[in-house]
Amino acid sequence: MTGVRLKDVAEQAGVSMKTVSNVVKGRSNVSEATRQRVLRTIDELGYRPNASARHLRTGRSGIIALAVPELDAPYFAELAAAVIAAARTRGCTVLIEDTGGDPSEELRIASGLSQPLIDGVLLSPLGLDQAALASRPGRIPLVLLGERDYDVAADHVLIDNVAAAREATAHLLALGRRRVAAIGVQRGPASATAHQRMRGYQEALFAAGVPFDPSLSVEVAAYRRPDGARAMEALLALQDPPDAVFCFNDLLATGAVRAVVDRGLSVPRDVAVVGFDDVGETRYSVPSLTTIAPDKEQLARLAVNALLSRLDDEDQGPPAVLRADFRLVVRESSGAVDH
Repeated sequence: MTGVRLKDVAEQAGVSMKTVSNVVKGRSNVSEATRQRVLRTIDELGYRPNASARHLRTGRSGIIALAVPELDAPYFAELAAAVIAAARTRGCTVLIEDTGGDPSEELRIASGLSQPLIDGVLLSPLGLDQAALASRPGRIPLVLLGERDYDVAADHVLIDNVAAAREATAHLLALGRRRVAAIGVQRGPASATAHQRMRGYQEALFAAGVPFDPSLSVEVAAYRRPDGARAMEALLALQDPPDAVFCFNDLLATGAVRAVVDRGLSVPRDVAVVGFDDVGETRYSVPSLTTIAPDKEQLARLAVNALLSRLDDEDQGPPAVLRADFRLVVRESSGAVDH
């Protein structure tokens, strides 16, 4: 179907044109059931906002930038796909930047210096410190993604990492495991994610009356599969090795499972494993991986809508902290399958 208008979507969905406009603009004054019905109709009819007309009217390019530290990491690749999809429903194009966690590159992008035509930036910072970010040149709209704590004039979209880590660890404890290890400890200014997940892990131990054993928390240089394997090998070499492990991302968990199997042990019989991120491979690994699943689509939608709201609204309110949902997906690596 070609030349689909906003009016066509409204008639097909059985709502007003204003309601369709509110859904397209990401406004919150629409019920979830209505929003889903309108979005399904938009997909069915192939409706796209008239970006050219809007760009002429507003003087904007309709291009936003998404900057992540590691585009080859599955989580960031999947998040980027979700951001592209969310931006498309708003008639925007997404320019992807891979910063490598370089603070100077992150600052350059956050300041709008990487591409002069972009309307705003979604940034997942890794190395950039708060002082540099707060004093960034330029006034380009900025939305932060991820768990690092910044007190700057920018909206911030994240999930509750402490609560998620607490739930992951509590799941292992509820299985009767008592030597629950943690893989993913990091130190330094760029380790907010690790700090928050470690805090949730320790809170779950405390709630279950299980003493914290520092020998069971292993530091890693990066959140990659080899780092997870090395950390798991060190844990298995202990005189009293763990019977479960919470890994701070799925790549660490994949490496940990490999190390357990290479020792002739079984997951989950000997060691139950939980990861974090619910990347695509976790559903198809053997065993399939129990993991924390952030709602990436919601994260992307919140971020895109927050950025475009800053562009659209004359009344610029204070920065907002927007939290997306998460859930624990139980699969074979902890002994059960959630269908």
